[in-house]
Amino acid sequence: MKANWRERIVIEPAIHHGEPCIKGTRVPVSVIVASIADGDTPQQIIDAWPHLTGADIKAALKFAAEAVNNADFVPIQRTNGR
Repeated sequence: MKANWRERIVIEPAIHHGEPCIKGTRVPVSVIVASIADGDTPQQIIDAWPHLTGADIKAALKFAAEAVNNADFVPIQRTNGR
C-alpha cells in the first residue's frame, strides 16, 4: 500500500502560520513544489534540507496535485475582445 500524503503533511496554525508543511519540520510544501518547478531534483532538495526524505517530497507533490484537482477555479471573463 502506498503511503498517504496525510501521514507526512501537517497544517497547524502554530507551525509556519498554518501553511502545509512536512511533519516534524518547518519546511512548507510550497517550497518543495516550487523547487521542483524550478528544476531542482529531489536529491538537491534533500541536500538542502537533509532532514527531508524522498517520501516527504513525493507527499508534497501529491498534496499539491490533490489541492489543484480539488480547487474551484473561476474562469476570467474577458470583455472588449481581451
